[in-house]
Formats: sequence, structure tokens, C-alpha cells
Amino acid sequence: LRERRYYAHPRNQFWPLVGELLGVDLAAMPYDDRLAAVTQRGLAIWDVYAACSREGSLDSAIRDAQANDLPGLVSRLPQLRGIAHNGQESGKSRRLTEGLGVAVFQLPSTSPANASWSHQRKLQAWRDVFMACGLVE
Repeated sequence: LRERRYYAHPRNQFWPLVGELLGVDLAAMPYDDRLAAVTQRGLAIWDVYAACSREGSLDSAIRDAQANDLPGLVSRLPQLRGIAHNGQESGKSRRLTEGLGVAVFQLPSTSPANASWSHQRKLQAWRDVFMACGLVE
């Protein structure tokens, strides 16, 4: 949260996992280069919440969440093939995303707090969604 970057926690598996799927070492890149690399490959990263209150970094501490304009996002991206929720907190927005006319997927969280899923198990779940959305073969 302090860095104001997606998945900045050093033990979060998001960047290594997505990099493995896309065939590029995202974790080794400067942050802005990571964003450019995933965008260039057709992946967008966006918060389901525009604002919230939270003490610390745990999703369970989120209070007073205000949803981002997900319908507006979809209308600006006619090529959008799917929305994938990374973890349970994001998945709470499925009631909003499922009515937007694109495929919706629930992914296991890449957070280090989700220790019940191995890296390989997460990788397979994410690969399945990336394949369904045409991001990887």
C-alpha cells in the first residue's frame, strides 16, 4: 500500500506467476516496465475498489469500500474477453461483473496469505484463465 503499486509485497506471487505465463521475467523489471509488458500482451490490471478504508494490508481489514466504475471500464474496452478476480475480496464484486457481458473468472489469490494453494496449483488455475481469454496458448 505504501508503494501505491499493484502487488508490491515481495512474497506476493502475482508478478512471478504472470511472468511465467507470459514468458517474461516481470519480477526482475522496474515496476513501470512490468505494467508496460503486461499491457502490451493484452492484460489490464485494475482494482475493483475506487476507494476504501483499511488498516494494514489484509483484505479482511477493508471497510467502506466504494466500487470502481466497472461498467464504464467494459464500455471503454470493446475487445475485453474476460474479467478475472484475484482472490476472495475481489470476487465479492462478481455480482457486478457477471452482468457486464464478458466472461468472469475467480482465481486463487496470489497473496502470501493464501498458503493453502501451492505455486503450481495457482499457476495452473491462472493458466486456464489466460488460455480462455487468449492471453496464452
